[in-house]
Amino acid sequence: MTSTHAADTPPDTTAGISDSESARLDAAIDSLRTGTRIWSALTVAQRATLLRQVRTSVAAAAEDWATTAAATKGLDHRHPLRGEEWLSGPYSVLGALDAYIETLTRIADGRNPLDGVRVDRAPGGRTRVHAFPLTRIDRLLLSGFTGEVWLEPGTTPRAARAAAGLGQRTPAESNGVGLVLGAGNITSIPVLDVLYELLASNRTALLKVNPTQDPLVPIYKRALAPLIEPGFLRIVRGGPAVGAHLTAHPGIDHVHITGSAATFDAIVWGAPTASGTRRDTPAMTTPITAELGGVSPIIVVPGRWTEADLRHQAQHIATMRLQNSGHNCIAGQVVIVSSEWDQADAFRAALRSAYASAPERPTWYPGAAERMRRASESYPDALVLGDRLLVEIDGDDDPAGIQSTEYFAPVLGVVTVPSTGQAFLDAAVAYANEHLQGTLGANLLIDPVTEKNLGTGFERAVAALRYGSIAINGWTAFGFITPTLTWGAFPGNTIDDVGSGIGVVHNALLLDRVERSVLRGPFRPFPRSLPWRNGGGRFTILPTPPWFVASRTGAEVSEGLTRFRASGGIAGLAKTLLAALRA
Repeated sequence: MTSTHAADTPPDTTAGISDSESARLDAAIDSLRTGTRIWSALTVAQRATLLRQVRTSVAAAAEDWATTAAATKGLDHRHPLRGEEWLSGPYSVLGALDAYIETLTRIADGRNPLDGVRVDRAPGGRTRVHAFPLTRIDRLLLSGFTGEVWLEPGTTPRAARAAAGLGQRTPAESNGVGLVLGAGNITSIPVLDVLYELLASNRTALLKVNPTQDPLVPIYKRALAPLIEPGFLRIVRGGPAVGAHLTAHPGIDHVHITGSAATFDAIVWGAPTASGTRRDTPAMTTPITAELGGVSPIIVVPGRWTEADLRHQAQHIATMRLQNSGHNCIAGQVVIVSSEWDQADAFRAALRSAYASAPERPTWYPGAAERMRRASESYPDALVLGDRLLVEIDGDDDPAGIQSTEYFAPVLGVVTVPSTGQAFLDAAVAYANEHLQGTLGANLLIDPVTEKNLGTGFERAVAALRYGSIAINGWTAFGFITPTLTWGAFPGNTIDDVGSGIGVVHNALLLDRVERSVLRGPFRPFPRSLPWRNGGGRFTILPTPPWFVASRTGAEVSEGLTRFRASGGIAGLAKTLLAALRA
């Protein structure tokens, strides 16, 4: 199956660009060629110093960045969800810079990026790196959350340590110029992809910004000036014709795209033949990596849930779908519920309520209205809840659309599989692996008593999920925003069958042979996470997390956390934590 969302418009390979535009792009690539020699001459310690300068300029631009991003999505300064743009923009980039600086500093000091990081074994002979939290502040502010990077089977702990560092192990060896075709939905993605080109691969980078983010270009240039001035980065605007010109340019040594499989195929294979079929040989031979989205499952393991559990997890699921109005490659789309769960009706009622009551916001991404219309036509009995659709598959309903179409819009589906306990979990994992398009991210909700009762069977089920990011009692977006975890499709895709993409990004520990990242979070928020109320589950100080669409103080807390990440300050942090308790 192929993703059908239009996170990018496929490039028109027949349209050209003007001579002046071509000359401008040639000049940008030429300057990056010169920049490769300067970059290769920098020591790892000098690169860490440079990243500290970038951090300072990103911190200075953070408010303009978040405010501009919110405005482009129709969120004014009073909108309760404007905090999304603080967390998914400058906060994410500042966190990544901090993590990369730590990794480069270790390498410069003759240490290994994994020194002091716990490395052990995961199911199936895999090596597991306990990659989050690694700092005291993360242990405090994000208590209850942990993250692991699982490496491909056969990779030993010794081999993991030997390979950690990727391009920074041989900093003098340049890999040329990389082209980053930036995503149009989340404002940190283009910047994070540029950093990965520079640090994991030793490539200078040409960033073509998606037209949806053109208003941010002046801010990007200000925030990333320390990379632009010496010739390590160039940022250009342009539509599909510019993208097509650049992907075919002989001065580009590597391409990375965040977008859709349709865009990927148009770039790699070119225009279809006269009969409408794909050509036999690729039109582009330049190496390419990609993150292309997919249909993400949310597996709800049946257990004995309280009414508060039902409400909280329903809000959790609503957030997975509705953050950024559903214009996310990692948005949860298909909820998998047991048909034999005695609380299934109560759960569905809570989900309908949470989905309907979330704050309304514009459906702003290009093409979303048309995809919503197609979903309505496919499922005429779907619940229309304000500006969103809830598709509950029952009886003779055909689930094919909701399984194979990444709607990239506020469309949420609910399907059922039989049984309870381990039998349900195994069936739900098989359903996700076999019926849902893509392998980017999967979410799994399970109460602590049920997880304990399943024992090793639960871990075997997690290992059986063929996804590049798995969140247990969390949302995989948390994995996206955590720089020491990895982001990308499950390994094995090729240009012939690209699925959710090829390769990973983020990965601030610079690990090789990554298979997946696994995030684990608390099932219950504070104060229900207290030990005597939690049934053995994880403790957290977080009440309703600030990224929940139901958080009453999410905007205030998200801004406060970003400002703290940028410049510290105990007084500001204390104020932010008090606001979090009012969520």
